[in-house]
Amino acid sequence: MAYETISVTHDGAIDWLCLNRPERLNTINPRMCDELQDYFGGLQTRHATRVVMLRGAGRAFCAGYDLKDADRVSAGPIIGMNVQRQVSEVFMRMRRCPQPIICLAHGATTGGGFAFALASDVRVVARDVRMNVAMIKVGLTGCDVGISYFLPRAVGQSIAAELMMTGRFIGAERALAVGLVSEVVDLDGLEAAGRALADDMLKTSPMGLRLTKEGLRLAVDAPSLEAAAALEDRGQILCASAGFFEEGIAAFREGRAPNYADEL
Repeated sequence: MAYETISVTHDGAIDWLCLNRPERLNTINPRMCDELQDYFGGLQTRHATRVVMLRGAGRAFCAGYDLKDADRVSAGPIIGMNVQRQVSEVFMRMRRCPQPIICLAHGATTGGGFAFALASDVRVVARDVRMNVAMIKVGLTGCDVGISYFLPRAVGQSIAAELMMTGRFIGAERALAVGLVSEVVDLDGLEAAGRALADDMLKTSPMGLRLTKEGLRLAVDAPSLEAAAALEDRGQILCASAGFFEEGIAAFREGRAPNYADEL
């Protein structure tokens, strides 16, 4: 698929995925939804990509859905639901893909843009970031495109309810204080901070990293400790049986970087 609203740069094992509608503050439109579905769906079997960096071009990360393309949302239940599902499927594919997604957010990160950040595995933000649940402020509910799922798991029910029921903005410092983001940096240091995080992830075994994302995703909703432990046990033995544990121990003892082969 030829991309028009996003760009993808392959940098070794890292994909730099850029929302690329800077003239519209990278707002979401139907074309962007189709392109993001295509990209994230293709990651399922593209193990050469081990980490995805998600960022936005220009002066904002993503200012939500483009209101100039929102007419079909109100065109009745059938058309409206089709449009809604076109958007929400993007966030489900982000969660399902085996690669960790590092979101590098700056400026306006609102509505669907906030949902992009929440659906990512790690969030690093610039000091100028402004995030909010914009949908509640335009006559809709604050429960949209995965926000009602991701946000309370990130910050707890009280803060999630506050943000979702008011549309209040949350800035970088408060986001860091409540655990919504991992790091706050100057805008010109955003890429370097993301790369440093990705480099640490790439030091792990390929299968170990993929199973960690999968295990963390499933453990968040695990019905019991026993269910989570069963999943953990499976992952550890799969990695050990693949030779990664043996190589990791040898590298540690020899004071060298491990050499993990990802043979499929």
